[in-house]
Amino acid sequence: MANIDFGGVVEEVITSEEFSLEKAREVLKDEIVAVLGYGVQGPGQALNMRDNGINVIVGQREGGTSWDRAVADGFIPGKTLFPLEEAARKGTVIQFLLSDAGQVATWLQMKKCLNEGDALYFSHGFSIVYKDQTGIVPPKNVDVILVAPKGSGRTVRTNFLAGSGINSSFAVHQDFTGRAKERTIALGIAIGSGYLFHTTFEKEVHSDLTGERGVLMGCLAGVMEAQYNLLRKHGHSPSEAFNETVEELTQSLIRLVAENGMDWMFSNCSTTAQRGALDWAPKFRDAVVPVFDDLYESVLSGKETKRVIEVNSAPDYREKLQKELDVIKNSEMWQAGVAVRSLRPEKRKK
Repeated sequence: MANIDFGGVVEEVITSEEFSLEKAREVLKDEIVAVLGYGVQGPGQALNMRDNGINVIVGQREGGTSWDRAVADGFIPGKTLFPLEEAARKGTVIQFLLSDAGQVATWLQMKKCLNEGDALYFSHGFSIVYKDQTGIVPPKNVDVILVAPKGSGRTVRTNFLAGSGINSSFAVHQDFTGRAKERTIALGIAIGSGYLFHTTFEKEVHSDLTGERGVLMGCLAGVMEAQYNLLRKHGHSPSEAFNETVEELTQSLIRLVAENGMDWMFSNCSTTAQRGALDWAPKFRDAVVPVFDDLYESVLSGKETKRVIEVNSAPDYREKLQKELDVIKNSEMWQAGVAVRSLRPEKRKK
């Protein structure tokens, strides 16, 4: 474990140099890790652990596309792939990776499958923190732990295959066995985390819900649409509007930010771009502060979780979701994106 200075604040982080994969295997050698849910986070975490030599089984509803996906990924029905309850009964570490609404719907069944000393593992603090809405209160005789990758399940897998990792937070909510932290860190290393940093279930869910609705997804989608529409209103072509709004960001500038930070990206752009960015960044920051204040309050109050549970639990949720996604997909902006991406050199060579 290493102490790292994050801009004047020293935090403890854990990497595979301090806690090796070999040590993780030793800690988990007698565990059966049951990954419940093979949708978003499940595949990446399950496959990475399997590749790292951890005893992994998958629990998933039979007959659906996720069950078929698990079979395609090499999990064998009756051996390493089981219905949810059967997998939960077999596991000593139960990775509860169903959707938040799915966790609410199945909790009473899953709770019956927990044995004394098991570890109940989450990748999101949602169900535990908002227990008044979810009804998820674990029994006292199990460890309750969290490893939350800071990215999509797809990236958990692709980064692992590329030889890197994705950073994850970790937390212990309940330590029944006295080994909860060790188990948590071992699992974090086993799923391929780049490094692990400490949090709490509360801090994780508050930051995660804010980030998803804010900069990472909601804000990003909203400001892209606003700029694209502005350029189109003033006579710019779809190609020009999309390139100046999305393509240059994703294919060039954000990579410079990832490499060495925002200041380094600024320093590698024209002096005209630098001046404009430095002048306008504070204006955008100040303009959105009230929106972020409203967002964070909505997260803390439970309004966001209430909406997620109500909407995502509806029987026709997937159909309605697809309609919403199709509106984005079929918009001029993102149809322009399809055309622009098809013109990338690597696409034309195929």
